[in-house]
Amino acid sequence: MNCQDPCYAKYLQILREELQPAMGCTEPIAIAYAAAKVRSVLGALPDRLDVAVSGNIIKNVKSVVIPHTGGLRGIPAAVAAGVVAGDPAGELEVISHVTERDIAATECYLKETPIAVRCADTPHIFDIQITAFCGGDSAFVRIVDYHTNIACIRRNGETLLQKDCVQSEEGLTDRTCLSIEGIVEFAGCVRPEDVREVLERQIRYNMAIAEEGLRGNYGANIGKTILQNRENDINYQMRAWAAAASDARMNGCELPVVINSGSGNQGITASVPVIVYARETGKTEEELLRALCVSNLVTIHLKTGIGRLSAYCGAVSAGVGAGAGLAYLKGGRLETIAHTVVNAVAVTSGIICDGAKASCAAKIAASVDAGLLGLAMYESGNQFFGGDGIIKKGVENTITTVGRLARIGMEQTDKEIIHLMMES
Repeated sequence: MNCQDPCYAKYLQILREELQPAMGCTEPIAIAYAAAKVRSVLGALPDRLDVAVSGNIIKNVKSVVIPHTGGLRGIPAAVAAGVVAGDPAGELEVISHVTERDIAATECYLKETPIAVRCADTPHIFDIQITAFCGGDSAFVRIVDYHTNIACIRRNGETLLQKDCVQSEEGLTDRTCLSIEGIVEFAGCVRPEDVREVLERQIRYNMAIAEEGLRGNYGANIGKTILQNRENDINYQMRAWAAAASDARMNGCELPVVINSGSGNQGITASVPVIVYARETGKTEEELLRALCVSNLVTIHLKTGIGRLSAYCGAVSAGVGAGAGLAYLKGGRLETIAHTVVNAVAVTSGIICDGAKASCAAKIAASVDAGLLGLAMYESGNQFFGGDGIIKKGVENTITTVGRLARIGMEQTDKEIIHLMMES
């Protein structure tokens, strides 16, 4: 691959599409975005709202703290925050510029305004539908398939925007160009200036929230727990800093992160361990940027077959990506990275996603550890082989199998997880 290759431009565009800034867990923030948009379409403060969402949205909004709300959780809180204080132009930073007065107004609006929430009858894993009413006027906004994809807008029954909803990610660059071989080639030839802006933003944002997670008191303090008495061990540092960023993010920290494949936790997991290792070992900026290309694109490649939301924990894919990025930083190339991916996938593919909450930080730590183990196995001459469980001969065949496991095999598991969560 070279910079004139069509795949080069696609890989750049995929990074720009997926490595976007977001404040707070992306599912409640997507709801706030839809709510802010529906108010702007309505042209008035709604006096009641009807919200229909897919089961996975319910799962990922139930337990996580929404930033700039005074510690509120849940779908009605996300809706109220978007309606009262959201700027739809900010997309996934829709509630980034909220004042203390806005927080008080959100709490008041939530108490006084009927916000009905139900599970949508939809084939889409990712589906948010909000109808707002003010007197005799109404407005409707629907987001489908990914967090900023507004597929339908109506006002008083008149359709203002309509996209076909075909369970795809129409509008995004075709991901079928991704392969482990292609990713390694791209990382080796990419011009640093082509990726510097998007990756330096990831470095700034995600390390800032990791530092805050280690400094503050958030959730179960997984990052601090891991690092205790292990401050000088690089393997513990990588796990701890990544977990600490999630500690903060899942528990109301108002710092933004750069996401990966629609998830801040995945963006953190794919980047923070690689950054920590590069800084501790004196790697150059260019070496770090190339390694982050690997870690982010491997994560995206794995997630493409899985989907945005599923019963399969997204941190697993990002932990594999981190292992691949670390392999690149240490001088490994295609063979090393391919074996690292296969080895790591074999270790943690059973971790379930039971929504966004404090324990995500612990799952991130476990996933990063699997990435480190996958690399260490290859470095010591050990590996898992095709036929070992779900592992297939060849890294791409293994990635395809993992996608099938998560998307098809765990479909019923996902439904049962949502059912169990709704019982509590």
